[in-house]
Amino acid sequence: MLDIQFIRENVDAVKEAARMKGIDVDIDRLIHVDNERRSLIQAVERLKHERNENSKRVKSLAGEEKTKLIERTRAIGEEIKALEGRLDAVLAEWRALMLRVPNVPSPDTPIGTSEEDNVEIRRVGTPPAFSFPPKNHIELMTLHGMVDVERGVKVAGSRSYYLIGDGLRLHLAVQQLALDLLAERGFTPMAVPVLVNGFALEGTGYFPLGEEQAYHCETDDKYLIGTAEVSLAAYHYDEILREEELPKRYVGVSECFRREVGSAGRDTFGLYRVHQFSKVEQVIIGPNDEAMSRRLHDELLENAELILQRLELPYRVVQVCTGEMGQGQVRKHDIETWMPSRGGYGETHSCSTFHDFQARRLKLRYRKADGSLAYCHTLNNTAIASPRILIALVENHQQEDGSIRIPEALRPYMGGRVFIGR
Repeated sequence: MLDIQFIRENVDAVKEAARMKGIDVDIDRLIHVDNERRSLIQAVERLKHERNENSKRVKSLAGEEKTKLIERTRAIGEEIKALEGRLDAVLAEWRALMLRVPNVPSPDTPIGTSEEDNVEIRRVGTPPAFSFPPKNHIELMTLHGMVDVERGVKVAGSRSYYLIGDGLRLHLAVQQLALDLLAERGFTPMAVPVLVNGFALEGTGYFPLGEEQAYHCETDDKYLIGTAEVSLAAYHYDEILREEELPKRYVGVSECFRREVGSAGRDTFGLYRVHQFSKVEQVIIGPNDEAMSRRLHDELLENAELILQRLELPYRVVQVCTGEMGQGQVRKHDIETWMPSRGGYGETHSCSTFHDFQARRLKLRYRKADGSLAYCHTLNNTAIASPRILIALVENHQQEDGSIRIPEALRPYMGGRVFIGR
C-alpha cells in the first residue's frame, strides 16, 4: 500500500506504474473517493466537537434555552450516525482501491511487457557440454529410485510427486546447506506457520490480486502460504520496532503451496511447476532508507548466488522488467539456473525490494532516534526452492554411466558420498 498523499502528489507516475505492471485500478476514482473520505471525516469531527461543546454548556443553562440545546445535541447525534454510515461505505471503497494501487518501479527498472524484456546482468559458470545423450531429471531420478510421479498423481492429482530415498536426502541437503550458510551470515533461522490468517497475505501483497493462487481452508478461514515470506514479513505485524535493532535478517524454512491457476500447459513436465514444494526464504526488515535498501537487496542477491556457486551450478542474473514485476515490487532480480533438459535457464530465485509497501499494510513501524515513527522497508529473496533446484542439480551433474555427482559442499549432508548411483 502506498501513502495516499504520495498518490495524490504523483498521480501520473502511479497511473503509469499501473499501466506498466498491467494492474487494473482507477486512480481518478480513488482520488475522488479520497476527497469524499476527507470531507466526511472533517464533517464528523466538526459535529463531534459541537456536540462536546454543547455537553459542556448545557449544565449552565435552564428553561427553553436548555431544551433547545438538548434537542440540537440529539439532532447532531443523528447527523453523526448518518454521516458515519456514509463514511463506512466510502472507507470500504477507498480501502479496496488502495489495495490495488501498485508501487512505482525504480528508475533503473527495464521497461517491458514479458520475460523477453528482462535484462541480463551477468552469467556465472559454463553449462556442461556432454559427450553423451543426457537424461532429463525424471529419467535420472526414476533410474535411482528418487522420485515417483505416477503414484504422486494417483494419490494427490496433477503436479504431485513422492521424493524417495536419495531424492528426499538431496531435497533436505540443499535446504540445510542454505540454512547453514545464511546462519553464518547473520540470519536468524525460523520454522514458520504455513497456515495463516488472511491479513498476512493481504499485508505482504499477495491479496487481493493473487487470491486465486492460494489454497483456502474455508472452515477455519485460513490460507496455505506460497512462500515463507508471508509468515516472516508478518512476524512483526502491528508492532513498533527500535531503530537500533534494524535491519532484522530472518531465514524461514517451510512447505509452500500454490494452485498455479492459469498455468495449464506451461512448464508442466517433471518437477518444475508443482503444487507443493519447500523453500528456504530470506527476509530483511530494514529502516526507511532507500540507499540502505539497495545495499540490502544486493546482499540478498549475493547470498543466493553463493549458494548456487557452492552447488556448482551455472546461472545468470536478470533484472526483471516492469511487466513481469509484482504489484508491490520497486526493484526485482531473478536468478535463472541452467537446466539441460530445458535447453536454457529456468528461474530458481526472485529477489525483491518493496520499500514501505508491505510495512504500511502490516502496520510495521519503528521509532527513530528523534522519537518520530516511520514505516519499515522490507525485502526478500529465495535462498533455495526444492524440488525445482533438483532439476538443475541432477541434470548438470549427471555422468555418462547415469550416476549423479554430488557437489562437494553437499557431501557432508549426504553422508560423505561423492555419487548417487555408484
